[in-house]
Amino acid sequence: MVMDGEVEEGGGGQVVETGEEETAPNASNTQGCTCEVQELMVVIGSIVAIGDYRRTQKKECQNLVRRLKLLLPLLEDVKDHHGQVSEKSLNPFWNLKKALLRVKKLLITCSEGSKIYLALENEAVMARFHRANDKLSQALEDLPYEELGVSEEVKEELDLVRMHLKRSKRRTDTQDIELAMDMMVVFSKDDERNADSAIIVRLAKKLELHTVEDLNAETIAVRKFVKERGGQNAESTQHVIELLNKFRQSEGLEEINVLDDPIVPKTLEKSPSLAIPHEFLCPITLEIMTDPVFVATGQTYERESIQKWLDSNHKTCPKTMQPLVHSSLVPNYALRNLILQWCENNNFQIPKKDASSSTEGSSEQKESVLSVVQNLSSNQLEVQRKAVKKIRMLSKENPVNRVLIAQSGGIPPLVQLLSYPDSKIQEHTVTALLNLSIDEANKKLIAIEGAIPAIIDVLRKGSVEAKGNSAAALFSLSIDDDIKATIGLSNGIPPLVDLLQHGTIRGKRDAATALFNLSLNKANKTRAIEAGVIPPLLQLIKSPNSGMIDEALSILFLLASHPDGRQEIGQLSVIETLVEFIRDGTTKNKECATSVLLELGSSNSSFILAALQYGVLEHLIEITKSGNSRAQRKANSLLQLMSRCEQIP
Repeated sequence: MVMDGEVEEGGGGQVVETGEEETAPNASNTQGCTCEVQELMVVIGSIVAIGDYRRTQKKECQNLVRRLKLLLPLLEDVKDHHGQVSEKSLNPFWNLKKALLRVKKLLITCSEGSKIYLALENEAVMARFHRANDKLSQALEDLPYEELGVSEEVKEELDLVRMHLKRSKRRTDTQDIELAMDMMVVFSKDDERNADSAIIVRLAKKLELHTVEDLNAETIAVRKFVKERGGQNAESTQHVIELLNKFRQSEGLEEINVLDDPIVPKTLEKSPSLAIPHEFLCPITLEIMTDPVFVATGQTYERESIQKWLDSNHKTCPKTMQPLVHSSLVPNYALRNLILQWCENNNFQIPKKDASSSTEGSSEQKESVLSVVQNLSSNQLEVQRKAVKKIRMLSKENPVNRVLIAQSGGIPPLVQLLSYPDSKIQEHTVTALLNLSIDEANKKLIAIEGAIPAIIDVLRKGSVEAKGNSAAALFSLSIDDDIKATIGLSNGIPPLVDLLQHGTIRGKRDAATALFNLSLNKANKTRAIEAGVIPPLLQLIKSPNSGMIDEALSILFLLASHPDGRQEIGQLSVIETLVEFIRDGTTKNKECATSVLLELGSSNSSFILAALQYGVLEHLIEITKSGNSRAQRKANSLLQLMSRCEQIP
């Protein structure tokens, strides 16, 4: 039950009972103390055995488990105590057990919970770590050391563990700035093009959700998460579902309706008590197979599912991720006969396949795409205009179409059309290339065909919408490190800076995300500074209605690592603005502003001295107490710098 009048968040952030029933101790003897200590050791043992943790909280979990392990030998000492212990003195042991059960529930969430939820709600999860550390530290402090006859040596070791728990509040493992920016772009509400799909692959790799097995496990975790939430926090729940489906699309899997779909395979909806043998289920769809086939690695899949996987330009086995030496599919007749026999014996009817999803339909799709691609080279302007608009629509959110368009030779004529003197054709073409670039293999093809200079030319001279879409295309392409360098060498940064300064709100946002990505390249930082990117960024952070303060601060953080960038950013007026954000900004503003100031001050103490003159000290101390985990970490580092400058007594 819930203790001390508090509620405990479950894996999905919902209020749940802890699942552990406790009654207050009533013993007042040695045996009572021994039993309590033994129970504590059992709980710690079960925590240690939990296993692996999600990447976003892995370090925090491992640190906490390591500290709890230090308690085991100390508890062994306490268990051997032979003196009498009062009932009142047993209460702290009960409180320690409650704190440990809180930790256990949190670590299970970080081990088995939705990876997307844990990344999206990282701040809330870190807050749970802070509360758990506080409870553990307080419970250890309240233990009756004198009555238990604990030696000074053991007491010092327990105090050391408690000190580490307190310090851990100030040293949380956090998402890096690139992940934070990716999340910011993905969930941007003012982008109708869904250009955020360009960063899905990078996000999937960061969250370890880039294999079919990973995604199937995450799908089950998200369904459980949604069920546990029971309609609470609807917006963040929808974000989790949206991102899951984006990841599934990027791997050629179908979208799912998490709110309606059951956790069991669809084929079991009408007979939930009937367990289908695991080997009869396709590893991709988790549905019973009707046409099982071998791939080169010897794994078996449903023909339709593995064909979609291969059509999405994948060259690996979905289950093992081993390279496929060939793409031939061989019928697994033995397994098919076993499935049919099992269905007959259990009176189980295999669902009929949709005619629209047959391989003939796939052939028709290929022919249709090829026909549209051929029209891109038509001598008639209207035919070309309709064809490029059709390609734009086909490539928008269908990973199979993106591959088919490239395989049908669609990229070269699109690149040629970029220089066509027709604003609508240019706009549709650059947007089609943006959509096609979402596919990793297509990025290289687009660059090889010489599209980068042509896209940059549209960025300079195109229509308002074409400029924004060109910037988004450069952002998508620049996820590839080699293409980052190509864009910089092709003089693509100056027109992005111009769009950042003079574009529409959406154009400025497109330019900012592209400039952020490009500035991850060291040479491009110099190019961006020389192109004059810092003044418009400073203008954005000084304009409260720009809606891009965090994006601008994130780019300034990258540029502050460059000597010329530090010099230009480190104006007194800018330092004053940063201090204002640290004092009065949003949670994200405070974090970003503290990061920029820390980067500036790490190389030049004069920036630290200037910030102190503007009264930053008390606001940093406040952030260490009430800021989010990232801000706390940065604020503590900044305070240490100030201490070294001998400005703090």
